[in-house]
Amino acid sequence: MKLKDYLRLGWDQLQRRKVVTALCTVGIAIGSASIMVALGFGESIQHYSQKQMSFYLKTDEITIVDQNSDPNSPSKVTSSKLDLIRTFPHVKSVASFQDLGQFSFTVDDGKQSYLNLKATELSTLEDFDSKFQQGGASDQVNNIVLNYGATLGVLDVKTQEVRNKLMQQNPSKEQSETYRQMGAIPYPLYQKQILLKTNNNQEQPGNQSGTNTIQPNELTVRVIGVLKKPDGLPESMLQGNKTAYVSPETGLIILQAQNKSSTNRHVQYSEVRVKVDSSMNVKQVDEMIKKLQLTTQTNLYQEDRMKGEFAIVRLLLTGVGLFVLFVASISIVVAMTMSTHQRRRQIGIMKVLGANLKQIRNMFIVESSLLGMLGGFVGILLSYWVIWGINLIIIRFGSNRGDPVEILFISLWILPVGMFFAIMTGVLSGLYPAVKASRTDALTAIKRE
Repeated sequence: MKLKDYLRLGWDQLQRRKVVTALCTVGIAIGSASIMVALGFGESIQHYSQKQMSFYLKTDEITIVDQNSDPNSPSKVTSSKLDLIRTFPHVKSVASFQDLGQFSFTVDDGKQSYLNLKATELSTLEDFDSKFQQGGASDQVNNIVLNYGATLGVLDVKTQEVRNKLMQQNPSKEQSETYRQMGAIPYPLYQKQILLKTNNNQEQPGNQSGTNTIQPNELTVRVIGVLKKPDGLPESMLQGNKTAYVSPETGLIILQAQNKSSTNRHVQYSEVRVKVDSSMNVKQVDEMIKKLQLTTQTNLYQEDRMKGEFAIVRLLLTGVGLFVLFVASISIVVAMTMSTHQRRRQIGIMKVLGANLKQIRNMFIVESSLLGMLGGFVGILLSYWVIWGINLIIIRFGSNRGDPVEILFISLWILPVGMFFAIMTGVLSGLYPAVKASRTDALTAIKRE
């Protein structure tokens, strides 16, 4: 007999025993779907966790630390080295930051607040996971970008004075909570002009007494962008995080106004961050940067630790799927054994007509293999339905309603794995019934019928 003859006979038997075929198919489908969903769970959770770690722990970033604390001596971090790092393979972006200090600012309508100012290439903000809620980046002079926290607690002077006075008169917990909530109210600063003020200690010209006075320095800038609020953090936790960014050219103007920069002064970077296209390439880029005699920091150890933990989780989930498939295989053994008992006359006639033991065994094994293949296909559909349903629940009831994403997925490599286990379950479950069928005595089987 040829393979197509075995396939035709096996398919005919599956069609005749529709109820048994359906029950066995459901059992294999549930088992194979359990394995595919388990593997999909493990890979999806690992992928999602790595993505979250990359966002919060910055595992795809490298921080270059300038260990030179003397502002009068040359820094190892130079603009030429940063330009060279930008040409390295796998490097997406390089951003340098200079701390300019804390500034108070006044809006054109008189309201006031404060912020911590940094000079950086504004066009690189989005490369480092800072998304704009309003506006965008521009490296033109006298432009400023605010984070979400800088828009909170912008009040006029009179309101601040009344609030402080009432707080001194009645320092109760309820009063303090009310004022804290007032400081968490966002104020529309986009496209407004704000006046930055800082104090610089220097001796005023013509001061005969020789005493130092405080001379304020002011600079008017326009808010060209406001960054999005970080996900999952309430306004009350963002009140103290008031950061703003200006271009390096604007930062130089501010430093010169503070007498903190001159042509003879070396540029001191408070932080340099390198964005890599993938955390898998961080080690390679990190080694290249160290060859430039620069000190770096990464969070790769966190990712390595999490990979080991997720390998255990994936192994446990796969074990659960295999157990379900083992239970399904028992039902196939029972069904095929019953089929062997019911088909004794057919087996006896086949032996009388000249069918040998190998042909009878192959017939039952091919039949059980078809059963496993059918269950595998149904299991693939079932696994996709399960993943789709779980994603639907996550999107509908999850906390991240504004940006719905499918957290769980099934990679293409999982499908042949699930199909392999389904077919192997059918083959192994059909071995015993096949051997039993081949040992059936032909004359006894025909007489009993």
